[in-house]
Amino acid sequence: MENINWKDLSFGYIKTDYNVRTVFKDGKWSEPEVTDSEYVNVHMAATALHYGQEAFEGMKAYRGKDNRIRLFRWKENAKRMINSARGVIMAEVPEELFKEVVFKAVKFNEKYVPPYESGAALYIRPLLFGSGPEVGVKPSAEYTFMVFVTPVGPYFKGGIKPVNMMVCRDVDRAAPLGTGEYKVGGNYAASLRAIVKARDANYANVIFLDAKEKKYIDECGPANFFAVKGNTYITPKSDSILPSITNKSLMQLAEDMGMKVEKRKVAFEELPEFDEVGACGTAAVISPIGKIFDPDTNKVLEYCKDGNPGSVQMKLYKKLTSIQKGDEEDKFGWITVLD
Repeated sequence: MENINWKDLSFGYIKTDYNVRTVFKDGKWSEPEVTDSEYVNVHMAATALHYGQEAFEGMKAYRGKDNRIRLFRWKENAKRMINSARGVIMAEVPEELFKEVVFKAVKFNEKYVPPYESGAALYIRPLLFGSGPEVGVKPSAEYTFMVFVTPVGPYFKGGIKPVNMMVCRDVDRAAPLGTGEYKVGGNYAASLRAIVKARDANYANVIFLDAKEKKYIDECGPANFFAVKGNTYITPKSDSILPSITNKSLMQLAEDMGMKVEKRKVAFEELPEFDEVGACGTAAVISPIGKIFDPDTNKVLEYCKDGNPGSVQMKLYKKLTSIQKGDEEDKFGWITVLD
């Protein structure tokens, strides 16, 4: 293992020692195999390459003050991957197999779980794809499920900072009856044109509007959108939004803090009424939004006017990350401590 400067890690890929794989063939999953290869030998006619039969998850493992390793809500990731598999007609990974492969990948790379005080974590990437050859458009007869891990630094270097977003109307991330609610690569590929355009204009990401009417807020690039208005936590309800496990957790914490929670259609016109807005997901947990630029009207909505994240967001962020690291009691049963 190379000497890793834990406090200077970026959010990127670093090679670890092992990954774990299993193959679905002839109606059953094989025994998980541990390998040190970073590469996958895939048939050139694999359905993942031609017809997009692919799904993935993003998770993190944390080392606590007690040096024990904690996984956050892995069962929710297992359920979501099953839903994604159903969405693009792939073999489902049973919850127990998902657990076995994920836990093996973490344990075999235990030395790469960053130290408690570093602010870093071990990112876990479960991946499921059609690996069998098909030339016609139909589901594969063979699937590969694999999990690799990599240590990652905090999304925000030097502390959580507000980011600026750009509204997007000329690209749809997903259709109302499409694959938006599934964590499949096609949704991310569809979002790239808008994301690259926003980043070229010096914005952190984009705010997608609904594909049908362009009236309602959908997603924030690859993350869920949420807002705070008074004592209410508001997040969009839509069939084309990925159900974020982070957002689900924040809603629970907001309720626990005595806030009202609304999951409903959020009209774009409501944006000026909100006290705080943000994006949430596994990578950053919460990305507070400082400004929203609308290129159609050339108007800018400004939040975080003092340059600091909103107080409610910070309270939610600190609460969730404290539970993830084991610094605060987990009364919701979200944490699994590895033996």
